[in-house]
Amino acid sequence: MLLPRWSILLLISILATTNAAFIGVNIGTGLTNMPSPSDIVTLLKSRQITHVRLYDANSHMLKAFANTSIEVMVGVTNEEILKIGRYPSAAASWVNKNVAAYVPSTNITAIAVGSEVLTITPHVAPILASALNNIHKALVASNLNFKVKVSSPMSMDIMPKPFPPSTSTFSPSWNTTVYQLLQFLKNTGSFFMLNAYPYYGYTTANKIFPLEYALFKQLSPVKQIVDPNTLLHYNSMFDAMVDAAYYSMEALNFSKIPVVVTETGWPSSGGAGEADANLANAETFNSNLIKRVLNNSGPPSRPDIPINTYIYELYNEDKLSGPVSERNWGILFPNGTSVYPLGLTDGSESAGSTLFCVAKADAEEDELEGGLNWACGQGGANCALIQPGQACFFPNDIKSHASFAYNDYYQKKKSTGGTCDFSGTAITTTRDPSYKTCAYTGSPNANATGGNFPTTALGPVSPLVGNANALIISIYHLPFLAPLALTLLLLLLLQPDRLL
Repeated sequence: MLLPRWSILLLISILATTNAAFIGVNIGTGLTNMPSPSDIVTLLKSRQITHVRLYDANSHMLKAFANTSIEVMVGVTNEEILKIGRYPSAAASWVNKNVAAYVPSTNITAIAVGSEVLTITPHVAPILASALNNIHKALVASNLNFKVKVSSPMSMDIMPKPFPPSTSTFSPSWNTTVYQLLQFLKNTGSFFMLNAYPYYGYTTANKIFPLEYALFKQLSPVKQIVDPNTLLHYNSMFDAMVDAAYYSMEALNFSKIPVVVTETGWPSSGGAGEADANLANAETFNSNLIKRVLNNSGPPSRPDIPINTYIYELYNEDKLSGPVSERNWGILFPNGTSVYPLGLTDGSESAGSTLFCVAKADAEEDELEGGLNWACGQGGANCALIQPGQACFFPNDIKSHASFAYNDYYQKKKSTGGTCDFSGTAITTTRDPSYKTCAYTGSPNANATGGNFPTTALGPVSPLVGNANALIISIYHLPFLAPLALTLLLLLLLQPDRLL
């Protein structure tokens, strides 16, 4: 394909180690209210985005990226390939105009020559290798070949049978072109660009794989996905797709070319017959994708090679044709607000920022109720401020109360192994969820309005249990209070002398 209370931190910065994996984002332009390049860059910088991919080499965008250190992948469009492949002078002109003119101020690190050329514009395929070589030679002439890598994004469609991964091969009809591409990547030390979409892998395979497998969810023992030839277990379709590319390259005797996923994602809305394109699945996929990539490991066959990945895409592109889902891959609306909550961290704090733990937007109320009761009870969270009359009682809904309790627990327990999970109903964000007079634990304003209260100031005292932290008077807490009340009643009945 050609491409919540809180606003979204899109992507976190590259991890400290040299070989650490990164998450990037694609920026398409097919939307009616396209923000200005300066606004886009301001948005990216404020959210610590470090890697972006452009589908062309728009001069206004490249100027806006100057002096930001954001790593930019620019694109040669499919329409430009024929001329660049035929005429080295055209390639030199393209590099001079779209790369050399901006480096080093703009941190251009890669050139994607075309997009899914073999499946979208197959008549261009015979000249693709020539275009790659001409672009590389132009980079050499500009002394940029060690800084800027060149490759060409490929679709999963060039691997007709990607499962089991160990038997995957490229389509024989493209063997010559793919072999030339791989030889070029090997010679120049570049990487194989792969557009891998578990959404399509799931929906076009008559759902023979479980949805959990496509969404990175834990699989039950009876649903384990195993390659029968290698006995390697695959916890996600994403990993299997990446491994299919590795095995397909291996079949052509190329084994040391890393895979970079240049596009992946999940649509948040769809039309008739697209029931799996919805907010919940999109949020789940991208949140789990980020955690998966940032654990810094590779697929089962290449565990030591991290999977650098670009999410498709930054904005919903309402100008695109085709099914409804095609216009709903974005994680942001043009005004910069999030399409759905997206926690873009691996669970660890990035330098200079505080992570807050809040309830997911699509979490079921009964599940939030269980998490809230646990946090305020066994979890030891300070829930005094969400009582009636206190600073964080309003809005009086379970999602708001759960967010406050989840965060208080997380801030207190994360240093000793506490996590922001709560049976999948919680997510981390770097945006401070505090509002009006309610300051969340961890917020710079917590000491002024509540949040980081000392243990001696837990709110109204309960006549039964000493303080309101253990007894929140709310309809949401009745399941928690029932066993507590029963226990207290039994103690009083068994020890009547205590009443005297």
